[in-house]
Amino acid sequence: MTTNKRYPNLAGRLMNERILKQAAAAHPLQTLTDQELQRGVLPITRDPQPKKCRAWVRFGPNAVLVDAEVVMWNDVACGIQFAVEEKLMRCWVWSNAVAAVPPPR
Repeated sequence: MTTNKRYPNLAGRLMNERILKQAAAAHPLQTLTDQELQRGVLPITRDPQPKKCRAWVRFGPNAVLVDAEVVMWNDVACGIQFAVEEKLMRCWVWSNAVAAVPPPR
């Protein structure tokens, strides 16, 4: 089997999208609790220009890596948003579950 030289990442991206759709259809998106976020103790920063990232999210027992945007954060967690098909989803994840996407060159 050969690789696609024009779009080398296409097959992997399509597989990730299919896994994300199946996980979202089977289970609800999980988010951190107010206690875990230390709401009322730690200040939350809202970003007027969300930054692109890759983040691990959970749909029930399934962890899925998604392309997302960080829209807010505090010292321990990030509030992210991402799309599953046409539906915008938002949740809080631990900050170490998020990795920045470098800007294009």
